[in-house]
Amino acid sequence: MLTDKTSKKSLGNMLVEEKLITPEQLEEALAVQQQKGGKLSDILLKQGLVKAEELAVVLSIQLKLPLIDLKRHAVQPEALRLIPEEMARKHALIPLDIVNNSLMVVMADPEDIRTIEDIKAQAKMRVEVALGVRSDIERAINIHYRSSSAIEKQVSQFTPTAEEKTEETPAITTNTPIAETLNLLVAQAVKDRASDVHIEPQEDRLRIRYRIDGILHDMFSFPLSIHSSLVSRVKILAEMDISEQRRPQDGQFSIKIGGNEVDIRTATMETPSGERVTLRILDKSLALFTLTELGFQSEVLKKYRAMLKSPIGMILAGGPTGSGKTTTLYASINELDRNERNIMTIEDPIEYSFMDINQTQVNAKAGITFAGGLRAIMRHDPDVILVGEIRDKDTVTTAIQSALTGHLVLSSIHANDAAGVLFRLMDLDAEPASISSTLIGIVSQRMVRRICTNCRSVYRPTEEELEAFSKEMGDEVPKFYQGTGCNLCANTGYRGRTGIFEFLIMSDSIRKMLRSNAGASEIKAQAVAEGMISMKHDGMKKVADGITSISEVMRSVFSIS
Repeated sequence: MLTDKTSKKSLGNMLVEEKLITPEQLEEALAVQQQKGGKLSDILLKQGLVKAEELAVVLSIQLKLPLIDLKRHAVQPEALRLIPEEMARKHALIPLDIVNNSLMVVMADPEDIRTIEDIKAQAKMRVEVALGVRSDIERAINIHYRSSSAIEKQVSQFTPTAEEKTEETPAITTNTPIAETLNLLVAQAVKDRASDVHIEPQEDRLRIRYRIDGILHDMFSFPLSIHSSLVSRVKILAEMDISEQRRPQDGQFSIKIGGNEVDIRTATMETPSGERVTLRILDKSLALFTLTELGFQSEVLKKYRAMLKSPIGMILAGGPTGSGKTTTLYASINELDRNERNIMTIEDPIEYSFMDINQTQVNAKAGITFAGGLRAIMRHDPDVILVGEIRDKDTVTTAIQSALTGHLVLSSIHANDAAGVLFRLMDLDAEPASISSTLIGIVSQRMVRRICTNCRSVYRPTEEELEAFSKEMGDEVPKFYQGTGCNLCANTGYRGRTGIFEFLIMSDSIRKMLRSNAGASEIKAQAVAEGMISMKHDGMKKVADGITSISEVMRSVFSIS
């Protein structure tokens, strides 16, 4: 164990004593330092000889400075306001708190005297320095330096004139307060990993909410005076009719955020307090999930991958809006051979562009619908066809015909569970015989939030939760976990999402039951008897593995009978 007696020793010798590096590695690093200059710590990190966390522990004792774990310590807003984001990023530092009229600052390089003097001048108070791991500081900057102050500044500058209150409100210029406000709202949403932004007029304010990991959070409250201009700004970007306020409209536009192109799908609708707007964020910079990352159990994934190799037939992903159906379909076609197979899609919208896959966007104004686009695709010699969604009789009929004539068709459909997909198809006038002849498998799914691994801790569930768990998994009770909340997960206890699935294979017995008009519960019972794992069971298995919580599974799937 290191003690203060070692603090006068050189960093290199201390690392050798702690057996974090060898004497030979130290000599090589010192030789590089002599030849190229730079800090020894940076050289050791670059060479991968020590971990950043290990180095920070040794440095904190050598420099006699506290080492702050920014995942656990709360960054105070009053401290954050004293140092601009640009300065924090440039010097890898973050203001932590104000204690006894001194600003506590966590720095990756606490020996940078010039920067410390700049901090004093900027904050106009004494500065106490602590050490932090650079990656943790950069993460904390991303989390805590929000656009709130910048947005509030832009809103405060906006004063609508008589002309601005007319229908012709916004200019297409990008440097007006209202344009900057919209840009900052979207930029903050992207930073917060939000999928949607809700702009909702209330009686006395304009409410802004973000959907993060599937849950809506109140983010901002603005004066109603900016509402009409903000809505009009969205409409102009999305090429909507700004004079039309009663009829629902939808459109799409793009914004550059940090050098990345972010597509925004927009929709408006009248409410008693005015038009509300929903912005769906389609961030093309986000990496696609692979099938392995989605959350399939290994045996289910093996069966599903085998099904994807089928040359003909139809595979459907079922679930409500926001259940991850498109993510599953994208992960599926991303694994297919694009050299030997012609893969074509018809989507609304195209949420991610693939290399070597021919994608088509639904365009109602141009007469391109799912069914019409699918018929056009059939004339281009496809092997695999992805139909974004089956939502009407025409589309389901064309999709079935495509599968019957020698193509692999993948699509999504709104249904409560896997068995429900079969009956949803029949609601759209698909014949049971046609369904049983073409359908080879159904994936039904939901998304649940992952427990934050940084603040995960053991807890005792409620009796209701224990009863729900035992019903699916039996009486053996594992350790149950929940997130207590930390800086990394914005104190929600969750970070990221995973899927819970049930996978129904169209066996001969299920095909016969479908043709003989069996009910949904009978078909589901048969599928379970043949090995199907229900979504409830899959969710509780992820609870037992410490991935999610009982409350998340109950929220997502316990409405399913």
